[in-house]
Amino acid sequence: MPSTTALFRTLLAPTDWSQLAPAVQRMHAEGSVVQASGEADVDGETHVATRLLRHLLSLPEPGPAQPITITIERHPTHERWSRQFLRGRMCSTLRAGNDGLLHERLGPATLRFALRRDGDAIDWQLRGVRLLGLPLPRALCGTVLSRSGVRDRRYAFDIDVRLPLLGRLVAYRGWLEIDRVA
Repeated sequence: MPSTTALFRTLLAPTDWSQLAPAVQRMHAEGSVVQASGEADVDGETHVATRLLRHLLSLPEPGPAQPITITIERHPTHERWSRQFLRGRMCSTLRAGNDGLLHERLGPATLRFALRRDGDAIDWQLRGVRLLGLPLPRALCGTVLSRSGVRDRRYAFDIDVRLPLLGRLVAYRGWLEIDRVA
C-alpha cells in the first residue's frame, strides 16, 4: 500500500505545526486510520429550507449532547472523514488543492479553506465554495467558522455555518478522544 501523508501537517508551516496542542497533532497526523469518539451539541435552524439543505449535504440534525464517532482514513492523495452523530452521518473528502488550500468535498459542495495556527489550535478560514464544480459568488457562501483545538486536554472542535437568508445551517461543537490508531 502506498504511504500516507498527514494532510494538515503538509498544509501548515513546520513552525506552526510544532506549536499545536499534542491532542490536535495526534488527531491530524497519527496513523493511516484514526477512530475517535466523543460528544457534540448540534444546532441549526429548523425551517424546511435548512432541513433540506442539511439533508442534501449529509449534515447532522440539531440535538444536544449527541454521541459522535469519527473515522479518518488517510490515503496518499486525500483523507476520508466519516462522522456518525446520533442524528445523522456526515462524510467528506479532504485534499490539498493546487492553490495551497484545504479542499473539503461534502456532497455536491467543495469548500476551500486556508489553515492557520491560532495559539495551539487550527483556525479554518473559508476562502470559497464550489457547488457542482461551479464557484459561488462570495456573498452566497455565508460564513463558516471552524476551529480544531483542545478543551480539558481533549481534542475539541467548534464549527458554525451560516448562510444568507437561511441563517444557521448547522453548528456543532464538542470533543473527541482517540480510541484506535492503525
